[in-house]
Amino acid sequence: MELPLKGIKVIDMSRNLPGPFCTLFLADLGAEVLAVEGSRYKEAMRLESVMRNKRHMTLNLNKKEAKPILFRMLEGADVFVEGFRPGVTERLGINYDSMGARFPQLIYCSITGYGQESPRSQLPGHDINYQGFAGALHLNRREGEAPVIPPLQIGDLAGGMQAAIAILSALYARERTHKGQYIDLAMTDALIAMLHVPLHIRNMRGQSPIPSNEILTGRYACYQVYETRDGRYVSIGVFEPQFWENLCLALSCPQYIEDQFAEGQRRVEILEFFRKAFLQNTRDEWFEMLKDRNICIGKVLELDEVLDDSYSHQRNLIWDWRSGVERSTPLLGNPIKMSSAGVGLRRTPAQWGEHTEEVLGELGFHKDQIQQFAKEGII
Repeated sequence: MELPLKGIKVIDMSRNLPGPFCTLFLADLGAEVLAVEGSRYKEAMRLESVMRNKRHMTLNLNKKEAKPILFRMLEGADVFVEGFRPGVTERLGINYDSMGARFPQLIYCSITGYGQESPRSQLPGHDINYQGFAGALHLNRREGEAPVIPPLQIGDLAGGMQAAIAILSALYARERTHKGQYIDLAMTDALIAMLHVPLHIRNMRGQSPIPSNEILTGRYACYQVYETRDGRYVSIGVFEPQFWENLCLALSCPQYIEDQFAEGQRRVEILEFFRKAFLQNTRDEWFEMLKDRNICIGKVLELDEVLDDSYSHQRNLIWDWRSGVERSTPLLGNPIKMSSAGVGLRRTPAQWGEHTEEVLGELGFHKDQIQQFAKEGII
């Protein structure tokens, strides 16, 4: 099938999750992505799933001889992604002002925690910090208890997705203007831009949401997680009245149909009734009993169950590849499904520096030059 981004060349010099996650989407859609990292980051955690469909090479930009190599790579590139702290690219001489003038059609994307120009631009950070500043961490707790750190790196992932959207938009704009542009993407910004429901509650009520005690965070029985007899859990999302009525009838409690959003002791009574009711059967038994009754019910799956789930495989969300060890290593698939375009595993996850010599050879460097680069610590 046609690959939408076939022919688009991307240089990715970001090493933390947002950049590789962003360029993963571009690579899956057919872009030729070259991940470039300095050798001092070799021991950092590298996720196999985000390295598929890419090539990887090392290049130490702290060596002055490395910059001409990078410029040679950029001569045929469409997109440049970097994740340095603001000011570093200027010191290295690879900031947008210098590179945009040299490569006017280049789309240059900077992904940082707090943006290029903000009071926190020089503050180091990780996902937990961005979630804290965005108000998301405060909301992810029960009243009176400490915030719970989410298992997903939401700021990193949201930042990567927003960066991919911005790059695709810039590529489309370039088709009309024939000019590249600069993208300043901050992960904290991406998180704040997702606060639509909490902001609506605040605007409607005149005060901020109560953590884990709102209409969509467990205040009522209709939108809850319930433990089952086997110590597992089901998720119930019967927010609309017709779904709530169906659940009440299924659990033989029609007296609660009119009290979906009751307050006071009645709310506590309904919650307690449903908690006790769901303890009567196992998770899988409840799912089988309720799935065909027009009720929003789901199993709370563990990771291994997700990897084995028929849904995940039917939707092509789990890809298998053979690594260097004698086992099958699953990769997470791409969620994009299009009628006339396809995504798939064209390259197994790139290993550290796997394509360094290959890329330099394509750029016209001879074998003896490449060996000298290695001796001098340039690659």
